[in-house]
Amino acid sequence: MSHITKSGTFQLGDRRVHRLGYGAMQLAGPGVFGPPRDRNAALAVLRAAVESGVDHIDTSDFYGPHVTNRLIRDALHPYRDDLVIVTKIGARRDDKGGWLPAFSREELTAAVHDNLRNLGLEALDVVNLRIMFDTHGPAEGSIAEPLSVLADLQRQGLVRHVGLSNVTPTQVAEGRRICKIVCVQNQYNLAHRDDDGLIDELARDDIAYVPFFPLGGFSPLQSSTLSDVAARLGATPMQVALAWLLQRSPNILLIPGTSSVDHLHENLAAADLVLSDEVRRELDRVASAG
Repeated sequence: MSHITKSGTFQLGDRRVHRLGYGAMQLAGPGVFGPPRDRNAALAVLRAAVESGVDHIDTSDFYGPHVTNRLIRDALHPYRDDLVIVTKIGARRDDKGGWLPAFSREELTAAVHDNLRNLGLEALDVVNLRIMFDTHGPAEGSIAEPLSVLADLQRQGLVRHVGLSNVTPTQVAEGRRICKIVCVQNQYNLAHRDDDGLIDELARDDIAYVPFFPLGGFSPLQSSTLSDVAARLGATPMQVALAWLLQRSPNILLIPGTSSVDHLHENLAAADLVLSDEVRRELDRVASAG
């Protein structure tokens, strides 16, 4: 049984995908801005991911901008029938690489067409609306206006399924009243567990939850605890963090990113790691150790 198979599967829109996917953000240059240091290496990682059984890739046309989508197209087009490409809109980059909100009808429409063109697609499998009321994390505020624009683009056939990113539970509830939401993408990991209740709610309704930054924002004490557990298990801290997420809830889909083929295979091997109840209890305490 391969690493990918051991990760299990979950529904994403109208497709069932393996729970271990790939995030393309790190393929762009430093700060997710500009071209990669090694274009051939970036193409090799994408091809290795698909050859290893990865069947969903997370990207956006504001990575680069335009860089990761064009790499995906150059590496993988024409795409395998079972490959789901998930992209996102709602942000843009300034000329220095800064992240700015892009919520107007014109900006959202242009972003969908940019993703279509640069990925070489006639319709996007899943589009996440990234909410940018605060660039540092979710912040309350109505998402009805921009989400209605995305729902209109879905009705036009340019988008098959809609997701949300960087949102609060209140915004998820509001979004679900406007259109069907197939996934939510937020920061969540061993140290940052604000979305515990939301994950469980989405699981009851068979909606995917896609955490990003599996090692983001750890305090030195939290990192030390994770490293100690990893050393005892003969694994890397990233593998343990990913294994914990896989075992946290069946609706969690992972999109760890890397620009290295070796690191890609290391991440995928996290599916082989089965954490005992005792280890999971120890890891669960990491959140309160910060």
